[in-house]
Amino acid sequence: MRPSGRKLDEMRAISIETGVTKHAEGSCLIRCGDTHVLCTATIEDKAPSFLKGTGLGWVTAEYGMLPRATNTRNRREAAAGKQSGRTQEIQRLIGRALRAGVDRVALGERQIVVDCDVIQADGGTRCAAITGGWVALRLAVNKLLKAGVVTSDPIVDHVAAVSCGIYAGQPIADLDYAEDSEAGTDGNFILTGRGRLIEVQMSAEGATFSRDEMGRLLDLAEAGIARLVEAQKAAI
Repeated sequence: MRPSGRKLDEMRAISIETGVTKHAEGSCLIRCGDTHVLCTATIEDKAPSFLKGTGLGWVTAEYGMLPRATNTRNRREAAAGKQSGRTQEIQRLIGRALRAGVDRVALGERQIVVDCDVIQADGGTRCAAITGGWVALRLAVNKLLKAGVVTSDPIVDHVAAVSCGIYAGQPIADLDYAEDSEAGTDGNFILTGRGRLIEVQMSAEGATFSRDEMGRLLDLAEAGIARLVEAQKAAI
C-alpha cells in the first residue's frame, strides 16, 4: 500500500493553469498533487554571445524554491550569495530537456528563458518544472508565431517528465515526498510526446535494481508521460 493510497501506476492529480502572470510572454501554474510550480517564459531578442552569428536560438532555465515551499523554512539562496549545487543541477536539467523539443534554427538568434519557481514542494519538483516549463515555452512561442517574428514553428514536440521508483519492493509512478524519501530506487524520466527518451536519471537510494525493474519503471514512465502530455494539450 502506498502512503497516498494510490494504485502502483496511478499519477497524482494534475492541473495546469495558464496566463497566471501579467507580463511574461508565457506562464502557467502546474499542480501535481501537492507540488505546485510557477513557470514563466521570457523572450529575449538576442541569443547568448556564444551563439552570435550562428543563426541558432537558445532555451535556458532558472529554478528556485521559495523559503516555505517545504515544511521548514529554507534560507533564500540570494541571501547566501550563491546557488546550491542542487539548484544548478536542476536548472541545467530543465534547460537541456526543453531544448530537446525545440528546432533552434527555426527559433532564430534569440533566447527564451524559462523560470521555474517552486511554491510548494511534495516531491517531483524538477519533473513538474519541466512539464510546466514546456507549457510556458509553448505559449511564448505562440506569440512569436502570431506576430510573424518566426515563420516556422520551433516547437517540434511536447516535453514532459515524471518520477518513478521502487517503494516497498514495488515499482510505482509519480512519487510524492513520503514515497521518494523511502524509495529504494528513484528515477526521473524525461520523454517527448512521441515517447522518445531525452534523459533518464536513475539511482539506487537504498537497494540496487535489476534491468527488468528498470524496464518496468520505464513502462510506468511512458504511461505517466502520456497523461502529462494530455494535460499540456488541454492547457494550451
